[in-house]
This record gives sequence, C-alpha cells and structure tokens, in this order.
Amino acid sequence: MSYQVPRKAILSKEQLEYFQQSKTHQDIVSYIETLNTAVIGSKLTDECSSSNGVVAVLELLDKVEKIAKDTPPVDNAASRFGNPAFRTFYDKISEQSADLHSSLPNLPAESIPEISVYFNESWGNRTRIDYGSGMELNFLCWLICLERLGVLQESDHKAIVLKIFWRYIEIMRILQSTYWLEPAGSHGVWGLDDYHFLPFLFGSAQLRGHKYIKPRAIHDSEVVEEYSKYYMYFACIAFINSIKTASLRWHSPMLDDISAVKTWDKVNSGMIKMYLAEVLGKLPVVQHFLFGSILSYDGPETPRGEDDQDDAHRGHAHAHPDLGGAGQKEVGWGDCCGIPVPSIFAAAQAGKEPGAKLAGPGIRPVPFD
Repeated sequence: MSYQVPRKAILSKEQLEYFQQSKTHQDIVSYIETLNTAVIGSKLTDECSSSNGVVAVLELLDKVEKIAKDTPPVDNAASRFGNPAFRTFYDKISEQSADLHSSLPNLPAESIPEISVYFNESWGNRTRIDYGSGMELNFLCWLICLERLGVLQESDHKAIVLKIFWRYIEIMRILQSTYWLEPAGSHGVWGLDDYHFLPFLFGSAQLRGHKYIKPRAIHDSEVVEEYSKYYMYFACIAFINSIKTASLRWHSPMLDDISAVKTWDKVNSGMIKMYLAEVLGKLPVVQHFLFGSILSYDGPETPRGEDDQDDAHRGHAHAHPDLGGAGQKEVGWGDCCGIPVPSIFAAAQAGKEPGAKLAGPGIRPVPFD
C-alpha cells in the first residue's frame, strides 16, 4: 500500500456535500455507530477484552501525559487566553511522534508518517492554542487507522471507548486546564461542552436502558457525583459543574434542553444525528479534516493555489450560518472567525458573571424527538 501524508481538501460547500456522500464519511459514521453499540449498558469500570494493541496504545497515552506534566505553563497572568507553553508541548509531541508509534504492535513503519498527523492534531491547534470537536475527530480518525492497520482488533471495540478514548479525554482535561486552551469555534457557547462532543454520545449509549437513572438526573448534584465514576455523560457534567457557576440552564442550554428527553435511547440517537449535522456537516469543522490514503478524498479539486494555504484561520471569513448570518456579536462572544474566546478556566479565574440563556432564530432545536 502507498501511504501519504494527510492534507486538507475541503474548502467549498460543493466539496463538503461530496464528502457527505463519500465512503470516508460512511466509514467514520459506521465506526462511531459500531463503538456506540459496543458500550450500551457498560460502565467505565467494566472489565474489557483487550488485545496487546490496546495495552500498547494506553502506554503511549501515558507517555503523552508525562510530556504534558514535564511542560509546565509559562507565567501568562496578563492574558486570559491560551498559554504559549502549549506550543512547546505540541512540538514535543510532533518530534517524538514517530518513536511513540514505533512501540505499537503490527504497525507498518511506512504508515507512521500518515497516521502521526491525525495523532499530532488530536491535542489542539498549535497556532491558535485552542481545541474543539475537529481535534477530537482527529483522534477518532487515528483510532480508525490503527484498527485498519491491525494494531487494534474488532474485539477491542468496548475497550477502545471505555479505556482508550476515555484516557484521551482525561489527558485533554489536563491540557485544557494546564494551557487554558480556548474553545475552537462557537460550539463552546451554545453546544454541549466547550471542547467535546463524543463523550456525550458514547456516554448516553452507556446509559441506554438504565432502569433508574433518567436524563433529568444531571440536575441532581449527588447523582452526578456518584455516577461520574461510571458514566462519561455524568463525568462530563461533573467537569462542567466544577468550573462553571450557576445552573446548566444558563451556561449549557443545550444540555439543559436534552435533560427533558424521557429516555437515554432518544438522547443517544439524537446525539448521533446532532454529530452528523454539527460536526461532520459543518464546513468550519470539516475544512480542517485531513485526507490521506487510509481516509481518502477523491472529490472535486480545490483550485490551484488555494490548497497551498495553511493559515490557521483559512476559510474562517464567513458569517456564521447557525446564528442567522449575524455573526457572534449578537451573542457577545468570539467565534471561529479568528476572534479569541476566553478559556473557561480563564473565565472562571476572572470570576466572570454568567450570561443570559442563548435564544434566537439561529439557535435550532436539537434532534431528540
């Protein structure tokens, strides 16, 4: 097989529409659905069948955490935005990426330059010092590549979510709090979480069919504290509660709305629909998607010259469609068009007052009916 370093390929609406009908898109959605099914009714503490590949990937992630802990933030008290030490961390990961991958069993050495790109981009954007669902998607793509290449097995699907993916989230919380990573795009304001989407999707799968816990239980602090040890969904709620004041209704209106859904089955199916629409269906996210030989793109070509641009804000000069074309000024926050959004950790540090609940014609109802 001829491997190739992944690159961006989507800049236009037409290219996005082609991608949504492509095999790569189908493969990503299928993989999410497969992992989702694998953890229905499971707890984070469950024993999982794990291949040598799972063990090796977890050891690799331990090394990433050590790199982070060996790279402390610099004194940046004057700024409420990302800490420049993140760039040092990112550079260390990039420099050591090939060596880290060489420890994975069954991995063809010639594939490392390709899959390392997804791995490196999983931790945040070096230029903007931010993180969002697009970076989380890179980690998912890395997992897809590892399974395609024989490092991970089909029998590992439960462990991939409960052990590997959750370990990744734990490390991301360290990076977010250490380097005050800014939320990438506007989803942090009116979405599920300032940074993540998939823990809510997989977390709602874990809770499907639960006899006692209902979606509205996220408002009960004792339930959240108790079950955050077992379920990603509650762990994410506990994380939000630990750094934001006031109720979810004010700072996390989408999660507040979802809590009114009667069953976790509906929450879970709605999460999948929402991921297709708000992550895989949004140009500001997918324009940063990377295509190589494993996850390929054979659609309409980008005009010569445009595909050579590697600006961190490439393609971000647009009115945000989700806000009725009015941009973020109505809401009072920055957006993905290069306007910095303070880290939630920085906002908490500054004792920021909670804002009004977001509403308006651009804030669409979520697909949980």
